[in-house]
Amino acid sequence: MSLTLQEKILQAAAELFYSQGIRATGVDAIVKAANTTKMSLYKYFPSKDELVLAFLRKRDEDFRAWFVDQVNGKADTPKAKLLAVFDVIGEWMDIPEFRGCAFINAAAEFPLEGNPVHQVSAEFYDGFRNYICDLAAQCGCGSPESLALQLSLLVEGAIVSEQMKRHSGAAEQAKRAAIILIEGSLAGVPGTILQTK
Repeated sequence: MSLTLQEKILQAAAELFYSQGIRATGVDAIVKAANTTKMSLYKYFPSKDELVLAFLRKRDEDFRAWFVDQVNGKADTPKAKLLAVFDVIGEWMDIPEFRGCAFINAAAEFPLEGNPVHQVSAEFYDGFRNYICDLAAQCGCGSPESLALQLSLLVEGAIVSEQMKRHSGAAEQAKRAAIILIEGSLAGVPGTILQTK
C-alpha cells in the first residue's frame, strides 16, 4: 500500500527528527526528503510545531503497539512480562539506528514543562508507567505504583546510558536490578521466585 503525501511528509520528518534532532532539522530538509513542496507540507501541518507533535503522537502509538506485542510474544504471565520489558528494550537498543528515546530527546530539546512537545513526551512515559503498573498489579505487588516507577527509572536510565555509550550492557544490568526489585515487591507471595535466562 502506497503512502499518502501526508504520511510521506510525516515519515520523512520522523526519520530526520529522530536521527538529527528536532531543532537541527529544518522544514527545507523535510520537504526535500519527502520529495514535496513547502506548500504541501503546510497544507497538512500548518507549522513545524504541529509536525513535531504529529511525529511524537505517531511515535507513541506505533512504539506502544510494537512494544506490547514484543513483550507478549516473549512471555505469558505478568511476572515474566515485567522482565521481558528489559529484553525488548535491550533488543531495541541493539539496532544500528538506535539514537536514544525520541521522547527523552524531545523533552531535552524542549525542557520547559509547559511546552506542548515536553508535555507529549511526558505523557508517553506516563503511559509506559501505567503499563508496568498494570502488570505489577496483576502480579499481586503490594505497591504496584512504586514498583512501576522504579522499573521505569531503570528503563529510562538504561536507554540514556546506551545512548551515551553503545553496547554498554545497560539493559542486562537494568534487568538484574529489576529482578531484585520485583522479588522484594513480591516477598511473601507464594510462587514468585524469578530467574534470569
